[in-house]
Amino acid sequence: MARFGEVRATFWGEGPYGDPPPLTDAAVRDAERRLGVRLPASLLELLRDRNGGVVAEAWNAHPTDVPTSWGDDHVPFDQLMGIVDEDGVHLSILDSPHLVEEWGLPSPLVLLSGEGHWWIALDYRTCGAVGEPSVGWFDPEGASELPPAGDFRTFVEGLTASASFYDGQD
Repeated sequence: MARFGEVRATFWGEGPYGDPPPLTDAAVRDAERRLGVRLPASLLELLRDRNGGVVAEAWNAHPTDVPTSWGDDHVPFDQLMGIVDEDGVHLSILDSPHLVEEWGLPSPLVLLSGEGHWWIALDYRTCGAVGEPSVGWFDPEGASELPPAGDFRTFVEGLTASASFYDGQD
């Protein structure tokens, strides 16, 4: 398991969409007000480095103890949404309320990554709006969920390369 600082130093990969606008303190305050939660400091550290985008291949998956609809032993984490308030330009954590409702997910969640058939999200159901949320895997089609980590920092420290889960055999 890597330390947060080690992961942070090489967390971001190259993506086809360019760099989103830098994260500002005003944008964080606005996002927390709109979402009704306090965002984890470790998430904000990553988003201050780059406000969302592609995750480097070295950190694009998280191991699981049980199979999911994605894989026998891991879930993907190839993108991290930023705090971007531009319609249609980038999917943003600000889209969480709409997407949670659209996909019939439990609430309150702040979506971090996903594409509809699965999501990785900050889960505020147990900790409340100002507590430290766990990180959950949510599969709305299979009506299943899994808590890969008790908090975001621990989740990031558990990330690894998706390639490490394949042994080259089909």
